[in-house]
Amino acid sequence: MDSTGSEAGGEVPAPRRRINSDPADVERGLVSLVLTLVELLRQLMERQAIRRVDEGTLTDEQIERIGTTLMLLGEKMTELREHFGLTPEDLNIDLGPLGPLLPTDPA
Repeated sequence: MDSTGSEAGGEVPAPRRRINSDPADVERGLVSLVLTLVELLRQLMERQAIRRVDEGTLTDEQIERIGTTLMLLGEKMTELREHFGLTPEDLNIDLGPLGPLLPTDPA
């Protein structure tokens, strides 16, 4: 073999690897992943805000601002999910033995 990995006297064709995927499926999967990350961060921010409210470390103005921000972010997430035809369950990645990524709200 020479330095290119082909044998003397003939070239060995490189294996072709092609992903057969519908562009719409790729877009939906990417959007789902991005929205999952945003939802995870939103839930973490919400828990942090609740903890800080319970500890009394926020002013009334800060509580109001955080509440409004989280509410608007929740509305935008709902809008984006609906636009791309996703449900909240679509954003909850199954981590196998660890369970779902996002905690489910008790019904």
